[in-house]
Amino acid sequence: MEIQEKSRAHKIVCGRLVLEPGRRTYIMGVLNRTPDSFSDGGEYFDEAVALGRAQQMAEEGADIIDIGGESTRPGADPVSVEEELNRVASVIEKASRIVACPISVDTYKHEVAREALRKGASLINDITGLKGDPLMAGVIAQYGAAVVLMHIKGTPKDMQENPFYEDLIGEIIYSLGESIDIALRAGIDPAKIIIDPGIGFGKTAPQNLKILARLGELKALAKPILIGVSRKSFIGSVLGKAANDRLFGTSAACAAAIMNGADILRVHDVTEIRDTARVIDAIKRERNVL
Repeated sequence: MEIQEKSRAHKIVCGRLVLEPGRRTYIMGVLNRTPDSFSDGGEYFDEAVALGRAQQMAEEGADIIDIGGESTRPGADPVSVEEELNRVASVIEKASRIVACPISVDTYKHEVAREALRKGASLINDITGLKGDPLMAGVIAQYGAAVVLMHIKGTPKDMQENPFYEDLIGEIIYSLGESIDIALRAGIDPAKIIIDPGIGFGKTAPQNLKILARLGELKALAKPILIGVSRKSFIGSVLGKAANDRLFGTSAACAAAIMNGADILRVHDVTEIRDTARVIDAIKRERNVL
């Protein structure tokens, strides 16, 4: 691992949006075009409904819309390139015309990324941190796109089968550093790289809580930090509530993430988490001037 930047990036270009980490928290709205995602599977499988939801999230204040065509819930089976494209390609093209915010695509396949970028996406959200497909980094570089590099231990199919770490935070930082090196060697603009420690992706509930508590240590990588805690099972383990009854728990986890260094929140409930972020951002500003 070679960390080439010693200070945190001040801006990151994502399509039509220039993110300024530290100025405020940005909201990424989740749009799953899958029949089997853990909390909203099938809800937006109809294209018209999906487009309506994209427009609604933009109106609610989402800064980025993240479209996914393959469930990455624990135990999920992979889908083919053809099936994933059938689910997302048309929606990406149409959504990019009706919303002003950038379109992100949640995929680890270079073929899907290439078509998504051709149809109007400007950010690739890769759960494998560019380690799952050796051609992915080159495609992102070719199109001048931004990228989210996520940490995962294992694959969605097996990632929750007793994940073990000798040094949880240290191993995540090292692995993300490797992903950053892959991106830079492929020619991806350093100002278009975002990192994500992968809450729930090969981590137990206590490990997820530890990541949020020690999130500030990821600043050593000098990249904006994205966090996806929305409705996840570690919140359920604390509250004893089902996925669709975890809004308040999600809001609390998002508040903690912001206080500890998160720059972008990937969420299902845009309005509520946008308000949470605004209040925590205001508190942080006051803290910083004391």
